[in-house]
Amino acid sequence: MPLHEFFCSDCSREFEELIFKEDDPVCCPECGNTGAKKLISACRFKTGGPIVQGSPSASAVTSRGSSGCAGCSGGSCSTC
Repeated sequence: MPLHEFFCSDCSREFEELIFKEDDPVCCPECGNTGAKKLISACRFKTGGPIVQGSPSASAVTSRGSSGCAGCSGGSCSTC
């Protein structure tokens, strides 16, 4: 059962919803609008194994919480 992110244009709320069928209407939990738009979600996963120094995963772990750039202050985005 995929969990999708939606945006309601009526109340400007973002929310997540479990979707069983793609053609099922999605109702905003805040205002009840059925015209919420599906957002493109970013996902990241690790399949296993050690973190290798110099890999993108290693730099994300070591720079977490540091000020990597002015845009996100996370230090692990692709623009840093």
